[in-house]
Amino acid sequence: MVGNTLRSRSQKLAVLAVGVVVGGAVAGGGFAVADSSAPKSDRQITNMTDEVSKIKAYYGDTVDANGEHWASPNSNYAAQVKSIETKAQKYLESKIRHDRSGKKAIVLDVDDTSLSTYNYELETTFVYNPASNAQYIATKTMPAVFGMNTLATWAKKQGYTVFFVTGRPETQRSATAANLAAVGFPAADQEHLYLKNPVTPPSYLPCGKTCTTIEYKSGTRAHIESLGYQIVANFGDQYSDLSGGHAEKTYKIPNPMYYLP
Repeated sequence: MVGNTLRSRSQKLAVLAVGVVVGGAVAGGGFAVADSSAPKSDRQITNMTDEVSKIKAYYGDTVDANGEHWASPNSNYAAQVKSIETKAQKYLESKIRHDRSGKKAIVLDVDDTSLSTYNYELETTFVYNPASNAQYIATKTMPAVFGMNTLATWAKKQGYTVFFVTGRPETQRSATAANLAAVGFPAADQEHLYLKNPVTPPSYLPCGKTCTTIEYKSGTRAHIESLGYQIVANFGDQYSDLSGGHAEKTYKIPNPMYYLP
């Protein structure tokens, strides 16, 4: 999630959330181009208010005394996540039962795979801002995505090594590790938590400072494999978390709030 431009960060609801077009350019990046794909009527465009209402209903939106929004454990979102986790656990269990040789691992993305950004998204109307996001991460404890902390802890007890690979910048390492620990994930220490370092990228990433999300994440998984690990499962809420290989199985966690290429 972190470190991407406004255009890529909120592509799912870019025009709906920003709602401003200036001089033919969509505010925040990109240009509005009149072509055959452009809506010819307002009836072809999803209403922003309706879209947000659907997202809230899907997450089972609840508001606490501080005005913060929380997803409900009884929501359709929670049920969908649980179904995915159940399938993943069965696969991981079968894999370890039939073969305990070698070093087996799972890889988890952080935002909206391990930790829920739901409240932040609503606070910012689904428009990513680096400064507000950094402040939020530094001062708030995001809840675990339903059941992912339990699944990760179970996997570790079964002999899997748990790695986290996130697009958050290196400067957010301490806050990220603390948040993961606070909500019950296995230790995300220096060896098991990978963050993006645009200033001094690691030598194992040939793309260096210009890595796309797919290049960064798949390259990091390749590095984990080079350390002798077999990545049995890779979990992410974006297809860019999962593309590029270097994982036996991939599991897509639902996220209708934004899209990252």
